Amino acid sequence: MLEPLLKQIRACDVCTHSLPLGANPVIQAHRAAKLLIIGQAPGIKVHQTSIPWNDASGLRLRSWLDIDSDTFYNPHHVAIMPMGLCYPGKGNSGDLPPRKECAPLWHQSVLAELPNIEMTLLIGQYAQNYYLQDKPSTLTETVKQWHKWAPKYLPLPHPSPRNSLWLKNNPWFENEVIAYIRERVHRVI
Repeated sequence: MLEPLLKQIRACDVCTHSLPLGANPVIQAHRAAKLLIIGQAPGIKVHQTSIPWNDASGLRLRSWLDIDSDTFYNPHHVAIMPMGLCYPGKGNSGDLPPRKECAPLWHQSVLAELPNIEMTLLIGQYAQNYYLQDKPSTLTETVKQWHKWAPKYLPLPHPSPRNSLWLKNNPWFENEVIAYIRERVHRVI
């Protein structure tokens, strides 16, 4: 049953001792969801609000999907489960990597409760490394080969404003991948 599982996840404190702001697992799911987003880990703003993708990255992601906030935050449409469910803290060049405990501890149990998922967006290298077999060593090459895993999985770069240069240097991404995702999302949701 999904609801008791989500309650258990939101109460998780397995790695709270390693988190600078303590545990605050952020997840959104419902059995009816058809789109699953697996990103890295919540940022500090998401940690503070408990609302996934509640930042500039989320604005860009919703733009890529061409859906409004009401649709995005409706768990009957979109499930959101990061690789690390809590804010991991700040590193030298951005946030630290997601905690390694979360995905092995929770992902399979959650996926078993999401029977209607038709497409999973794997955002960033941590999600791609965990879920994709036989992938290239770089994020750019992985995203270029998106057809290999579509429609089940779609590897994407992180929509962070920090990746604006990557997006500018890879115009094929918006022309091919974003066009495909939008068409598919509008068909699925």
